[in-house]
Amino acid sequence: MEFNEAQRKAICHKDGPCMVLAGPGSGKTSVITHRTKYLIDDAGITPDQILVITFTRAAAREMELRFRSLMDGRNVDCTFGTFHSVFFRILRRAYGYQYDQILVEEEKRRYLKEDIGKRGLEIDDEEEFVRDIMAEITLVKSEYLNLDYYYSTTCGEDLFRDIYHSYEAYLARENRIDFDDILIYTYELLKERKDILASWQNRFPYILIDEFQDINRIQYEVVKLLAGKSRNLFIVGDDDQSIYRFRGARPEIMLGFPKDYPDAETIILNVNYRSNREIVEGSLRLIENNEKRYVKPLKSDKEYEHPIYIHEYKTDKEENAGILKQIRMYHEKGISYRKMAVIYRTNREPARLVHTLMEYNIPFRMRDRMPNLYDHFLAQHMIAYGTIALGSRDRKDYLMIWNRPKRYLRRDLLQDSVVDLDVIRQKVQDKDWAVRNLDKLCKDIDKLKRMTPYAAINYIRKGMGYDDYIREYAQERRMKEEELMDVLDEIQALSEPYKTYEEWFAHIREYGEQIEEQQARQQDLSSMDDAVTLTTMHSAKGLEYDVVFILEANEGITPYKKAVKPEDLEEERRMFYVAVTRARHYLHINYIKEHYNKNLQPSRYVNEIRCNWKQLAAGSKVRHRQYGPGTVTYCGKDKISIVFDDSGLIKTFSLSHMAEHGLLSS
Repeated sequence: MEFNEAQRKAICHKDGPCMVLAGPGSGKTSVITHRTKYLIDDAGITPDQILVITFTRAAAREMELRFRSLMDGRNVDCTFGTFHSVFFRILRRAYGYQYDQILVEEEKRRYLKEDIGKRGLEIDDEEEFVRDIMAEITLVKSEYLNLDYYYSTTCGEDLFRDIYHSYEAYLARENRIDFDDILIYTYELLKERKDILASWQNRFPYILIDEFQDINRIQYEVVKLLAGKSRNLFIVGDDDQSIYRFRGARPEIMLGFPKDYPDAETIILNVNYRSNREIVEGSLRLIENNEKRYVKPLKSDKEYEHPIYIHEYKTDKEENAGILKQIRMYHEKGISYRKMAVIYRTNREPARLVHTLMEYNIPFRMRDRMPNLYDHFLAQHMIAYGTIALGSRDRKDYLMIWNRPKRYLRRDLLQDSVVDLDVIRQKVQDKDWAVRNLDKLCKDIDKLKRMTPYAAINYIRKGMGYDDYIREYAQERRMKEEELMDVLDEIQALSEPYKTYEEWFAHIREYGEQIEEQQARQQDLSSMDDAVTLTTMHSAKGLEYDVVFILEANEGITPYKKAVKPEDLEEERRMFYVAVTRARHYLHINYIKEHYNKNLQPSRYVNEIRCNWKQLAAGSKVRHRQYGPGTVTYCGKDKISIVFDDSGLIKTFSLSHMAEHGLLSS
């Protein structure tokens, strides 16, 4: 295997700290495996003194398999593992921990859900609340934060501290530890027991870390302890691809590495062997807008091939039709479905595209579970109102709407499995306000009986005050009000085609069945070998495809509406960068102009990725002496791609040559 100069330099690095900045498609895995081989075969290092750490079991397995294949069947005792597996090995030897003492994430979720349920909290979005609490517990532990000064983003500080302390007491009671504790206990052990630290430093004098940009604070502190005086720390990563801040990843750790190790050698793997020049240059124009990053002069080893296609669509329906057409076109050209991917910011975006692909029998696989919109608590409230309007007297339906919006009616009034509002009226007859609120509910239900689902949802929101209730709820839960309103808008818009509740409910059942069917199909990957990949930007990391479509590149979607701080916007840009750099040959970036009657703006990242050569941009009219008038589709540093009006021919030319010979005309 041939290596470029930077790769050879990284592979042959022996002693002392080294930071390898590895751009997309630059061969970092090959560098790590070949450097490991170099240490053994050329530098004379005993294999069992080498530790290679990455973040997932799958990545560790792949790294080890690739290394073993390099060693021609020789049995060499290098250690490949994740942070958690390596750190648990240290704890197990020191404290005798067993694997069954580790509390897995599902057990953690189950305990927290039970604990929150016992508190009698009125939480509509229970699943999301539990997930957010879990993430915050991980954040507090991984950052080694003082709980007394931690400001919860999910609920009130006192409630979060109570839940946190209750969870910690449960772990102590059951003699269990969670994945976050593995990191903390290892750090505390190595810091307090110098003898144990020295034994592990002697055990692993050479440490290599992959995907270093994803490291968190406590992991880094342990790594620094293990590296000790030998300081043979070889880190590989790309700060431009750090996209897991919500899990505790801190790109600033990699940015600060030279301060911790001033003598560290820095090597930049700057040749992208994956993407064509247009894509590499476009991605650079994008990521260079981030201020906190290492500057990397990245380049492609490929020639100019195809422009970056930027498409404007009026609606998501038109966008889906466009993607369908392009997928078919590429497939007819001989590109298999598995070499194509649709990438999006969150797993809510592809809902309608999934319908389109299923309708036209385009095989696809989803790397993330697509949520059923109708499982959302807001949809469940609307469905419960519709069910009651049809005549339901079921207690569970009334519990769903009883104080949504707030009517200040006690939940214990709904004790019977079959609800009788006349009986309840008798129970509250001594309270005039309660009778008035109950009578208002009865009148509202009577009105809903005569409405279409769309009109009913509109009346519930505007006439009954449900939107005001949600605004207050969002404030209490520290959620973005506009996010919940967007979900309500989507539910309402999707109900418009149905004239009766029966029709709407039939659609909801069918939609749920389709999602379940699709999920079942995903389990049998052997039958889905040739399928278009649908993936979020987070899940796309590390993958590559011949053709990539980026879905709904709009403000509020990417960057996500929650991103307001500068560091958040930079992370959002890094996510878009990851999406862009998954493409080998063809990159299509789509944005829409309106969604549910709301005007949308193209993402700022769309404009950043475009080239503005002396105010020349995609859409500009130009003329070429040989081919005649055309429209610019892409402008590179010294290249311009044109679609010629008459023939539809696409050609790429040197910008400087065209300008020099007066071949550009506005």
